[in-house]
Amino acid sequence: MTETGPIVVFANFLSDLAVDLDEGQVLTTWAQQAPRKAWLLRPGDVFVTPVPLSQEFSRYVYDLTGVPPESVAVIEVPPAGAVPLARAVRKAGLIEHVRALAGDRGAVLLPTALDASAIAFARDIGLGVHPYPTVEAAEAALKTTMLLNTKIGFRETAGHLGMRLPKGRTCHRPEAESVARELLREHARVVVKPDRSAGGHGMRFVARDDLGGGASLSLETVGGPDGLWVVEEYIDVSESVSVQLEVTASGTRALFSGAMRTVQGSFTGYACPLPPSCAHVAGELAEWGTTLGRHLADHGYAGPFGLDALVDTDGVAYASESNIRRTATTTPHSMVTRLTAGSANAHPAWSVSKGWARSPMDFAGALALLRTSRLAFDPDRGEGVVLYADAPPDGRSWRYAVIGRSAADVGEQEAVLAQVFAFEVG
Repeated sequence: MTETGPIVVFANFLSDLAVDLDEGQVLTTWAQQAPRKAWLLRPGDVFVTPVPLSQEFSRYVYDLTGVPPESVAVIEVPPAGAVPLARAVRKAGLIEHVRALAGDRGAVLLPTALDASAIAFARDIGLGVHPYPTVEAAEAALKTTMLLNTKIGFRETAGHLGMRLPKGRTCHRPEAESVARELLREHARVVVKPDRSAGGHGMRFVARDDLGGGASLSLETVGGPDGLWVVEEYIDVSESVSVQLEVTASGTRALFSGAMRTVQGSFTGYACPLPPSCAHVAGELAEWGTTLGRHLADHGYAGPFGLDALVDTDGVAYASESNIRRTATTTPHSMVTRLTAGSANAHPAWSVSKGWARSPMDFAGALALLRTSRLAFDPDRGEGVVLYADAPPDGRSWRYAVIGRSAADVGEQEAVLAQVFAFEVG
């Protein structure tokens, strides 16, 4: 975030940075989380969002952050299909509105994804791009940003930087099955994943028996008929972990680390700090991340990024991918830091998760449940549950953050919340 001057929070979840725009449905689904960016807003800021914010959620955010509602501008962009948010803004005729709100006040753009479309949008409006000194500097970082948000680009770079990687090969889609069969001669299971994907989208776990008896490898259409794929040995995982870092003018610094909650390789949540079972990898993770940060800085990148790793049952960590962008944990961490500042909880443990309530409810109903059960976040204690992403379209699939004094405290609150919301398992 900038120390002075307003920002334009640009929630461009529909971006080709990590996933091809052809994967429109998954991008549209991810964009439903755009309201969480409201936790970044300060007086004078502008929020450009592809998803409307409910009045109840907006009031909830402003009450907890102390931001006067009249001091911020929220621009809700109508749906325009699987196109970058900047194009949707143009299609809706909102360019001049954004320019009028931000263009003459020294504002800078804070995109969720630093992509070519966002940079062109900043140039059109007359904005800088946070945290770059010029729009041209942001544009110069695009090549490296795009490369290291791919599985292949990461594997090649991580190998050169000395990170431990699962054994694997890269190939085009038509060769994926033969490559998988070859690796299965040495490994009981392999993982097949598209080069450009995020959140586990398109990933396949394949065992030897799956390709026996004339069976063929079934892959999703991610990347098109001749797209690039990675086939890697399957790591018997005890924990999926990540470290989140930031590249600044003064160097790379680690912000936090934790364990990812996943189902079949797909991200479903996060817990910080690292649990005792894998706390021993924190130093190696930070070292790998700092090395990657220096590489990014050498190629012009500035801002937040994440490095993911798999810890096997022997406690050995293997680097798995990098996310050179604001990740699913960047904004929640900023929110937790902001909400606990000045509270009695100076060093909070926290988690973000998603749970499915048996019965649908609106935001007001969900918040009332938290308050009557005494689970709602208490600003003085710096503890409690935060509904950080507005009401879901189905009224059931709630995203929430739990903030506590320790991991054990967070776990206790999560257990009570599951009972109060009648969360279904799975």
